[in-house]
Amino acid sequence: MNNPIKILSIDDEPDIRYALKAIFDFEGWVALMAPDVPAGLTLFQQHQPDLVLIDYHLPNINGIEGVRRLRNLSSTVPILVFTIDESQEVANRFLEAGATDFALKPIKAPDLISRIHLHIRLLESEKKPDTLEELPPAKGIGLPTLQRIMEFFQGKKTFFTVNQVADSTGFAYQTTYRYLQYMVSVDLAEICNTYGKIGRPKQGYRLKSKARRENYLRHAGEC
Repeated sequence: MNNPIKILSIDDEPDIRYALKAIFDFEGWVALMAPDVPAGLTLFQQHQPDLVLIDYHLPNINGIEGVRRLRNLSSTVPILVFTIDESQEVANRFLEAGATDFALKPIKAPDLISRIHLHIRLLESEKKPDTLEELPPAKGIGLPTLQRIMEFFQGKKTFFTVNQVADSTGFAYQTTYRYLQYMVSVDLAEICNTYGKIGRPKQGYRLKSKARRENYLRHAGEC
């Protein structure tokens, strides 16, 4: 992007807003700060930011509803949820509302900066995959993110855990898990359970064979 990146942060904690602004100023990004959803929506309409960072626990209107309202204003802007809540159930609700990814509190500047750069790059290079766009739609599933996760698996025959995929692609664990589960549900990926001596089995994921993937994609959407 030729112009400075504009980032809108919606968080009711002044200390958090101060810390985020310091990070964004250091990176040369334009920081737009709002203490709640209504103020955030106003700033969004006025400045058309390149990315939004929104808290979960906000006064009056929570982050999930805030994401829904932001999606009514833009279907493409990346929306990152900034929260201490690591629940997959909450993450799924955010993704279904239109969130793109997650950044966990407390603030870790290198991780946050890396996550923002990732989504700005995805937005700049967004393309419509010829085959993936034929997949059945699902709430919380975006094609650029799905494409990046599938590209990670290309040429690999071994199984990978959610953490390994998340670390390699740059997405949050919750986002990665949701996409891998979707890939399994549409027969693009398979799961392998590894049973250790103690605890729950460890799940690994990999793409299904190329022939089976292509056969599925050719018939996606058919009865």
